[in-house]
Amino acid sequence: MNRNLQAVLLLLTGVAVLRAALFDDLALRYVKEGLLPFLVIAGFVLVGVGLLGVVRDGLPFAGRRRTKTPEPAPEPPSDGAHGHDHSHGPRVAWLLLPPALALLFFAPPALGSYTAARDSPKVVADYDRFEPLPAHGPAPLSLTEFIGRAQQDDKESLKGRTVLMSGFVTPGKGGTWELTRLLVACCAADSQSLTVTVHGAKAPPADTWVKVTGTWHPKGTLGTSSAALALDVDSLERIPEPPSPYLDRAPAL
Repeated sequence: MNRNLQAVLLLLTGVAVLRAALFDDLALRYVKEGLLPFLVIAGFVLVGVGLLGVVRDGLPFAGRRRTKTPEPAPEPPSDGAHGHDHSHGPRVAWLLLPPALALLFFAPPALGSYTAARDSPKVVADYDRFEPLPAHGPAPLSLTEFIGRAQQDDKESLKGRTVLMSGFVTPGKGGTWELTRLLVACCAADSQSLTVTVHGAKAPPADTWVKVTGTWHPKGTLGTSSAALALDVDSLERIPEPPSPYLDRAPAL
């Protein structure tokens, strides 16, 4: 790959990164929201370096005429040289082209059920205390809080209470399915899954985002690690994928 093609490839990659980070929510499919400023900076750096190369070397295949000047006879390589031509970059640089084109024209979706089914389960941190649930109506909970209350709350606040949660569908075993969230520490490569087994409702297609209301499925002892991470569903509603799919938030009523 010659230098002017390298410059165009850097420019294309930078534009793709900026498009994903600035003009829609694409970047949130791959990295945490807090990393967006660094992604924007990286995109501008790539665009700047690419433009500098284009200005310096010109566009490839531009058809510019150059005045031919006699070339001096090549000097024999010194003892430390190997006679290689260093005006061309490594061919491996072409590997940047597919991801750049994908971000520009066909952005891959966020991680979903395929990853969750093969992922390591997220260990929910110990809660110091639990806030009282609303006195009336379904209680909106994140999957993190539902799991924490089920296995850590010795006051059994989930007993007989209707809760409201959201996530995407992961196929399960034995006629059940799982309400799932994926959490990331940095980017999609380090994802971990949160899952709650769903009973009493036919499974929508895998990766469908849903909002469900129901009660804790009585198996095991609430407030202990034996409590089932499961829900008996009363109602189910399909919803759009949220802009930040890796944030485990309680749904709005």
